[in-house]
Amino acid sequence: MNYYYKPLSVVLIICVLFVSGCSEKSQTQKDDENITVAVSILPQAEFVKQVGGEKVNTIVMIPPGASPATHEPTSGQLRDLSNALMYAKLGSGLPFENSWMGKIRSVNDDMLIVNSSDGITIRNNDPHVWTTPENSKIMVENIYKGLVQVDPENKSYYSQNKDEYMQELDELDSYINNTLSGYENRSIMVYHPTWEYFAQEYGLDMIPVELEGKEPTAKELKRFVDVAKKKNISVIYVQEHFSKSSAESIAKEINGEVVSVNPLAKDYVTNLRNVTNVFAENLG
Repeated sequence: MNYYYKPLSVVLIICVLFVSGCSEKSQTQKDDENITVAVSILPQAEFVKQVGGEKVNTIVMIPPGASPATHEPTSGQLRDLSNALMYAKLGSGLPFENSWMGKIRSVNDDMLIVNSSDGITIRNNDPHVWTTPENSKIMVENIYKGLVQVDPENKSYYSQNKDEYMQELDELDSYINNTLSGYENRSIMVYHPTWEYFAQEYGLDMIPVELEGKEPTAKELKRFVDVAKKKNISVIYVQEHFSKSSAESIAKEINGEVVSVNPLAKDYVTNLRNVTNVFAENLG
């Protein structure tokens, strides 16, 4: 009897081990799956990456080269949102979010919506809150809390990443303060008023050429030329997706130049250091 049942027992043991192995492999695959987080702009994607590390995939709704004022989400982006566990909206009045958050919510009712700007004082309806390290630290904290809510098992991992990145942001803040200190001339002229939070944080006088989203009139351009000469300004700062004609007109009249600075670069720390260096060079 034992002779006949022994092979059957071996087969059963092999089957059990096989099923157990498959189950363990399946569980491992499940554990290794990244969670998907959607954001509105590239700097937020950097914040999610710094906190979420290898455990998070990011969907950026306003891709490089697109305008935050006019971009419309593609069908592919909306389809990808159906797999997201969390959407970190900017929450500070970004035109894209004003127009599309209702649609974004409807695509995935179960998706956690996190307001990255919660706790930041919004000034003059200006959405560009991410342009200072202090505001970015608040955004990172909000993103961290959202990640812990949707993925509590990895709280300690997210916490360690967050603390390390917060230190980088503190170092960036010190770098900006040190780099911009000591200049008597504190005025910068920009086409689009992107840098208001930055200017107020570091004691700069930002003079925007664009007024409430409108091109300046010929009379206003003349006034900006006079202001630039009076304040010894030789550079007009612009960013992509906005007309440069007015900035170029002013630069021509003051024998100055037009310089591009990008507030939407993904590598947040490196970019803000570069922008600071550009401002400092021209303040000097």
